[in-house]
Amino acid sequence: QVQLVESGGGLVQAGGSLRLSCVASGRTFSSYAMAWFRQAPGKERECIATINWSSASTIYYADSVKGRFTISRDNTKNTVYLQMNNLKPEDTAVYYCAAVFGPIPPNYISTYAWSSWGQGTQVTVSS
Repeated sequence: QVQLVESGGGLVQAGGSLRLSCVASGRTFSSYAMAWFRQAPGKERECIATINWSSASTIYYADSVKGRFTISRDNTKNTVYLQMNNLKPEDTAVYYCAAVFGPIPPNYISTYAWSSWGQGTQVTVSS
């Protein structure tokens, strides 16, 4: 398994942007599929974006973030990013990155499909 550390969260006004980063330990990062989840107070953790080992392959976005958020990765830096634009108050949540060895699993929207998790970073969007 890899160890994951997120950063980049904070307080931003509606319409603003943030870029989250998730740095992974280990030498086999490029063999892992990666994902971003988020969890708002009182709600279940939801999958919002996934990316396969090759950025050119399958990428998933939840409908709620499609067109506003972009997931990417730099395998030379063991880092996955989440660029968030046009943020809305409903994007307020703790954001987590997750990893699993191999390709994106078929049940990728489930938290059980991912074996490694970061500690989370808070994103707060004010209206």
